[in-house]
Amino acid sequence: MTEEASFMESQPITPLNQAVPPTRHGHRHRPMWRLAALPVVLVFAYVFLAYVAMPLFWLGYVEAHPSLDDMPRITHTRDGVPGDPLNVALIGTEAELEKILTAAGWFPADPLDLRSDLKIAEATVLKRPYDDAPVSRLYLFGRPENIAYEKPVGNNPRQRHHVRWWKTAEPVRDGRTLWIGSATFDRDVGFSHTTGQITHHIAADVDVQRGELFEDLERTGLLAENWFVDNFHKKLSGKNGGGDPWHTDGRLQAGVIKDEHHLAP
Repeated sequence: MTEEASFMESQPITPLNQAVPPTRHGHRHRPMWRLAALPVVLVFAYVFLAYVAMPLFWLGYVEAHPSLDDMPRITHTRDGVPGDPLNVALIGTEAELEKILTAAGWFPADPLDLRSDLKIAEATVLKRPYDDAPVSRLYLFGRPENIAYEKPVGNNPRQRHHVRWWKTAEPVRDGRTLWIGSATFDRDVGFSHTTGQITHHIAADVDVQRGELFEDLERTGLLAENWFVDNFHKKLSGKNGGGDPWHTDGRLQAGVIKDEHHLAP
């Protein structure tokens, strides 16, 4: 018997119908340890997102968007009569607040005294513009507004846009302040319905002035973000200290002023 015949006889005979199909070139089965590690990786990813990443995200969000649940909704006159409703809020330093309002075309109101009273009376009679006319004081947290700004309407001193701002004690990160405000539109000058004193009468739809103020702020490019606080007002209508009616959709519009320390020179 030849060596070739001996070799052939030593090989097992496999039927044709049991032949092993060839595998693809280079194909390897995935190691079992990789399959076993996949659930562990998913668990660690979930723990990181749920217990590390998301808490950090919401911590930053809450610091930038402080709760307004305990904030008053209505201002008051010095005598305790309900005044104009609060409808706007901004986060920033006092310098940043003044900067964005000035850039938006608003003017700081003169202090209310005899000189400014006589000046606004003269402007009203002679129909002269008075861009920084005083506004009457309203009270929040037991004190008058910290800052008041206004925007005139042409040369008509009887009409103007104005907003009062109160500094709150609400903690905000980076040493910045939450300012709460009341923005309204003076439609005319007349006698107060409650005291008979000469005063400005506000337009009833305070939401319009809220929107116009933020439109002016957005045009400055100094507003980082803004949003609405829904259901801020549970009472959607009322009358202010001068007896003027007002109504609202109940929302407060809030914004964050760009941090001046991070602005390009």
